[in-house]
Amino acid sequence: MRRVLVLRPEPGASATVERARERGLEAVAIPLFTVEPVEWEAPEPAGFDGLLLTSANAVRHGGDALAGLRALPVYAVGQATADAARDAGFDIAATGEADIERLLDSIEVDLRLLHPCGADRREPDQPRQRITPIPVYRANPIERPDLAAANGAVALVHSPRAGRRFAELVGDRASIAIAAISPAAADAAGSGWEAVEAAQQPRDDALLALAARLCNNSRPK
Repeated sequence: MRRVLVLRPEPGASATVERARERGLEAVAIPLFTVEPVEWEAPEPAGFDGLLLTSANAVRHGGDALAGLRALPVYAVGQATADAARDAGFDIAATGEADIERLLDSIEVDLRLLHPCGADRREPDQPRQRITPIPVYRANPIERPDLAAANGAVALVHSPRAGRRFAELVGDRASIAIAAISPAAADAAGSGWEAVEAAQQPRDDALLALAARLCNNSRPK
């Protein structure tokens, strides 16, 4: 069976591997980054209409400062982010199933949104809301991940940064297929791979469905 590489950081990597194996896929976790919290101070919640959350890592690593903002409704990108916020005691005002731009286009104009985010943040394209980003975590590249299993595999790319990092690390791409969680992540991986496709929705189940299809429909060269 063709191997599936899960490149996202822990604990998400192990969760994705488990879901992949439930689908009958041969999956292995090879994280490209480790995630750690950064020190931050939460502003007064009265100055905002809600929280913009684009990653469950913000919930995992936001700490007590984030917990003090539970009165603010959450606008989340992706069901996993929304689920993490709900489990942490937040109320979910809206969940976007595509990307940050589509979420922002679907909600009220001129909302004042606090965005607890990663240190490496992608700016949304011309948002109609007033967004204040505050880094609450950082993803540090693992210097020499063991990619011996990459040849002939299907690699799951959960972010544009992971796509760029994987492309930096891999020399011979021709036998590797890329299953990306979004078009932006697919574009970041670049060209030269056996195949590059984006999931229909930015969700793990959609990404794994794509990986299963690539495993069945394409073969290592």
